[in-house]
Amino acid sequence: MTAKSASTAPKPKAKSEKAATKPKAQASSSGSTASKTTGASKGTMATKSSPAAKKAAPARATKAPAPGRTASRSAARPREGSDRSATVPGGREPLDVVRSLIRVRQMREFTGRKVTRAEVEAITEVARWSGSSRNEQPLRFIVIRDKGLIREVAELGLPQTRGLPTATAAIAIVVPDEPEREASRAFDDGRAAERILIAASILGLGGGISRVRRDVREGINEVLGLPPNRSVRTIVAIGHPTEEARAPKSKPGQARLPREEIIFEERWPERPHVE
Repeated sequence: MTAKSASTAPKPKAKSEKAATKPKAQASSSGSTASKTTGASKGTMATKSSPAAKKAAPARATKAPAPGRTASRSAARPREGSDRSATVPGGREPLDVVRSLIRVRQMREFTGRKVTRAEVEAITEVARWSGSSRNEQPLRFIVIRDKGLIREVAELGLPQTRGLPTATAAIAIVVPDEPEREASRAFDDGRAAERILIAASILGLGGGISRVRRDVREGINEVLGLPPNRSVRTIVAIGHPTEEARAPKSKPGQARLPREEIIFEERWPERPHVE
């Protein structure tokens, strides 16, 4: 009995040693365990000895927004009801949003690269959705892609159609022959022509609007096979513009008159130099 009790006596002590060393092993092997132990015991030793705890502390600090940054963001927001505030979603200035429209202009020289069918369909869809007086939708559109036909129409309408010969596509705007409503039809025609020009520009193409004079309409109408009660007033040339055509035609700042000479507030200004 004495030998057995002597051999088993150290066992409880060994267990207590293992129990004492177990938390240290867990603390050094697991960062998450170290953080939990530190939070529970409020000790600083585990935080200093744990690499994971060292990394976690700066990460938490960076998440907190700096007071200066928060103030600058709130200051950048436009004041509600302000005349000059940006009202476009995303905080963009209205002028920046419409700047692509400002850059739309006439182009009359094109490369040999063809306009695709998908591009033509997109442009004519814009034309189809152009507004008209009382929504009567009087306009019809003829897409010309045959190079020979484009040149023939161009020769009949010179000099106004001088931008057609190099175009790889053209859209003829057909209106009803109604002398009593000529002004109204011309207005609808102009709206559609400008929208065709804008659509071409958005697609990275170029366009040029050609007016068809009354004295040459009959010949162009016949070439395009129009019925007697219809005429072409406008033809828009479309294509990939050459580098020369893309180049600015005016010096910077000289393409338009200054804003103060064109845009007025409320009424005509009382200035002698403005006619």
